[in-house]
Amino acid sequence: MGRPKDGDTQLAVAEPKSGLPPRPPSNASTAIVEYEKPVFKEEEEDLEVKLRRIIENVPVRVNNTSGSSAGSGSGDFHQYRQMRRKEQDRLARMDADYQKRKEIAEFNMRREERLKAAEERTAKKRLKRQKKKERKKEKKMKTSAEGGENKKEECSDEEADEDDKAAAQ
Repeated sequence: MGRPKDGDTQLAVAEPKSGLPPRPPSNASTAIVEYEKPVFKEEEEDLEVKLRRIIENVPVRVNNTSGSSAGSGSGDFHQYRQMRRKEQDRLARMDADYQKRKEIAEFNMRREERLKAAEERTAKKRLKRQKKKERKKEKKMKTSAEGGENKKEECSDEEADEDDKAAAQ
């Protein structure tokens, strides 16, 4: 088979691990074990890194383990009740948190709908005001172009504008 090249293989300390490939060796290792890096796709590599980080950082806790003798002692029922109560509390907190997040999401959705409807109404009223302003400007330009009209007609036009304003309200 020949000697491996420097970049092909590495030396690693053999450690029994569950399902994970062995880690690269430290420089002080004396054990000789061939180590080949597993070839992962990017997604698998990310998952592998996450899994390794979780395994290293999350402590494994086993609380209130029973003894190895047969039968249950006098304190086991109380331990069971305590564990059951803690689990019930945890589930209740999870439900309350879920309900709170659900209510916030519904509120935000209703709020967005209300804001959208208000914006539509505002835009409609704005358009109406602009049209009215343009009509008034056109009317003013028309009257100024005629110029030689009597002041009575101008007064009657102003009264008509005031009548239009009163009718609009």
